[in-house]
Amino acid sequence: MALNARAERTLDALSFFISDARYGLGAFLGVYLLTEHGWDAGSIGAALSIGGLTGLVSQAPMGSLVDAVRAKRALIAGAVCLVTATCLVIPLFPQFWPVALAGVVGALAGVTIGPTLSAISLGIVGPERFARRAGRNEALFHLGDGTICLAILVTAPFFGSPVLFWSMGFTMVASVVAAAAVPARAIDHSVARGLHSGEVAAPGRSAWALLLESRPLLAFAMCGALFHLANASMLGLVSQKLALGNLGQGITLTAASAIAAQAVMVPVAALAGARADLWGRRPLLLAAFAALALRGVLYTLSDNAAWLIAVQLLDGVGAGLIGALFPVVVADLTRGSGHFAAAQGVVGTVHGVGGVLSAGIAGQMVVWVGYDTTFLALAGVAALGGLLFWRIMPETRGMNPP
Repeated sequence: MALNARAERTLDALSFFISDARYGLGAFLGVYLLTEHGWDAGSIGAALSIGGLTGLVSQAPMGSLVDAVRAKRALIAGAVCLVTATCLVIPLFPQFWPVALAGVVGALAGVTIGPTLSAISLGIVGPERFARRAGRNEALFHLGDGTICLAILVTAPFFGSPVLFWSMGFTMVASVVAAAAVPARAIDHSVARGLHSGEVAAPGRSAWALLLESRPLLAFAMCGALFHLANASMLGLVSQKLALGNLGQGITLTAASAIAAQAVMVPVAALAGARADLWGRRPLLLAAFAALALRGVLYTLSDNAAWLIAVQLLDGVGAGLIGALFPVVVADLTRGSGHFAAAQGVVGTVHGVGGVLSAGIAGQMVVWVGYDTTFLALAGVAALGGLLFWRIMPETRGMNPP
């Protein structure tokens, strides 16, 4: 009991500090390249898309690696170091191909972080307590991300863009220390990959076969793709509107938008983890679709910076619920398969297709029909995804997959 309590405390620290490495520089990278090195929007999009596509196609094989590797603490620490290193090299070589190559390497490492953290958590607490633990992980992740964004918001006006890289160096060291502090004996490696304690995985079955054979898992993947098709481009579009209307404040307002969402994601993710076993997964995920659709509509009502940032609070509801419940639903539907992390990878790949299409389609729509019509179209996609989810997705709480 004392060992598990210590393991959960270290998981708390790891979930908090790992936030800066999980998605690298995120929305800040494009602003940094634009303002500090004079890149144009086309070059930024092309360079970042290479890493994005790499991350998309590598999720399933990297998930299989997470399932197979028992040294999961070393895997997550190494991934954090690699993501951070690729970000820190960008100021030294801010040319197209070095940035693109750094994005490829960073993407390969970055897609392992979430599944590895989930697997370690499942191996420590077991399936009965996993929903609460996953919600706590997600809440602490957003708390860490929001704290970093707040630090950037406060310090960037005085020290400029270098604070982006100082913060990554600090959180890398803290994440590695936290990963090393997780007691190795507390992790049941069979449970961590979705098996029963002491069970050995049967060879030969792939995670893609698992996805195609499970109608609920396939429904979750397809509905999630519609969610990300509507959601992925919204923050970027809002950041563009804020930057165009408030020249010279791009990084500051991007940080403010992120903080607004993170402030809501923390309690929402914690609530999802605490109530998912009582209320079920389905109503909480339907609420995520509803919040996303409403957010898209509200963006069209005003161009005022305060209003746009306030509407961004709804991002905390949608993303907080989806982020907390994603590994929980996958764990529900893959129990006994031995492919928990790999299944997160294949479902994440399908979700990621929606995200990639979102960026391309929304960007072109803004050129042709403007921001407001684009936001309304994205809201329509979210509403369609919610309706489809309501019709075809069953409740997975207590489900015993074949």
